Amino acid sequence: MRNTLAAVAALGMFLLGASAADQKSTGTDDQISDQVRMRLATDADVKGGALDVIVKDGFVTIKGRVDSEKGRQRATKLAKKVKGVKNVDNELAVGPPR
Repeated sequence: MRNTLAAVAALGMFLLGASAADQKSTGTDDQISDQVRMRLATDADVKGGALDVIVKDGFVTIKGRVDSEKGRQRATKLAKKVKGVKNVDNELAVGPPR
């Protein structure tokens, strides 16, 4: 009986730890997303108000449309400067809004 209780207690502690790690990762991803969005939205070359920024475990994906190739490249540079970003997948299209 004690072994069963100990196993249940250990499993509970493991699950609580995993849940806390997931929340920390999500919180960090949310912070990264906010910082990337802010940098993109305030940059004159990117003008990123309508861009989608998706962050999962520090990996950033940027989607949407920018006016120039310079803006597209700048978006990658800005995102990479944010603390916690591991990699940037720039899926931005270049051209006028549709």
